[in-house]
Amino acid sequence: MYAVAAELCRQGYIASLTVRNTKGVDILVTSEDTTRTAAIQVKTNQGYSDCWMLTEGADTYHSQNLFYVLVNLGTPQGSPEFRIVPSKVVAAYVSKSHRDWLHTPGKRGQQRKDNSVRKFHDKSGRYRDRWELLGLGAAMSRE
Repeated sequence: MYAVAAELCRQGYIASLTVRNTKGVDILVTSEDTTRTAAIQVKTNQGYSDCWMLTEGADTYHSQNLFYVLVNLGTPQGSPEFRIVPSKVVAAYVSKSHRDWLHTPGKRGQQRKDNSVRKFHDKSGRYRDRWELLGLGAAMSRE
C-alpha cells in the first residue's frame, strides 16, 4: 500500500491510506485539484509474477471508481511494478476464469471442489503503469 501511495503522490495526486477495517478499499486517491476521486484495492506479490491471488469477493465487488493496483515488489529492475486494473475488468476476468477452472477436470479427472481463491493474470502487461485508467486527469507538474 505504501509503495502505491508513494507512486501516486510522486505523480502529483493526493493519496490517503484507509484504516484497516475499510472493506475493499486500501487507498483513496484524489486529483490535485480535488475534483475527481478513485478508490484503490492493493494486491501485492513479494516477487515477480503476472498472476495475483484474490478472494471470491473480487468476482462481484466492483464499481466505476474502484480499481485494483496489482504490485510486483521483486522486479528484475529492482523497483516496484504496478498494474492498474478497473474492478469491473477484474470481476469479469476472475468470474469467468474460476468458472472455467471449476468445469475443468482435476489432475486425476475428478470434479474440482469450489474454493474462495480467485486469480487475475495480466500476461501481456496490458495494465502495466496504466495510471490514466483511474480517470483523475493528468497530474500537475511540481515546480
